[in-house]
Amino acid sequence: MTTRKTVVTALAMAGFAAATGAHAQVSYKEMADAMHAVMEADRTVYTRMVVNRLQNEEKVIKATEHFKDDKSLPLPAQMFRFGAEMVAEKKMPFSYSLQSLWPINKQNLPKTALEKKGLDAVAKDNTKPFYGEETLGKTKYFTAIYADKAIAPACVSCHNDHKDTPKKDFKLGQTMGGVVIRIPMK
Repeated sequence: MTTRKTVVTALAMAGFAAATGAHAQVSYKEMADAMHAVMEADRTVYTRMVVNRLQNEEKVIKATEHFKDDKSLPLPAQMFRFGAEMVAEKKMPFSYSLQSLWPINKQNLPKTALEKKGLDAVAKDNTKPFYGEETLGKTKYFTAIYADKAIAPACVSCHNDHKDTPKKDFKLGQTMGGVVIRIPMK
């Protein structure tokens, strides 16, 4: 669903520019911001209306890392990763991931100097994204990093109580990591 909405948003933005007679292309920043708006909305809806409601409020079913074995819900971070993996399989000309300076899964640590700098920036001020450019291999990328905040009690309790967490004092509204969107520049 996230992938479809992202592509629809991108096409809508391009169509709007064409329909209004605008000759300017959609900027990398505008594209990343639009993509993030869709990702953030989908992630928030799943976290609040599914996981937090069914696990914390109604206590019907839990969300766990081993959701298949446990017959439970996938964690919001897993849903996000599954979407990113589907986009990668489709060979779309962008990528996205969820990373953190304090990840439960060490694979989600920043991998580049720009990612680390961006995660530091959104941890200090989660009201504005971080933007930069980096070259990986032979490709130059526009990289945008957005704060991923604890938006529901389920986020806080899951991270603070997890056996592998390096940080046990997250609070509601606090930055837990960042969404990294990378778009190749032409």
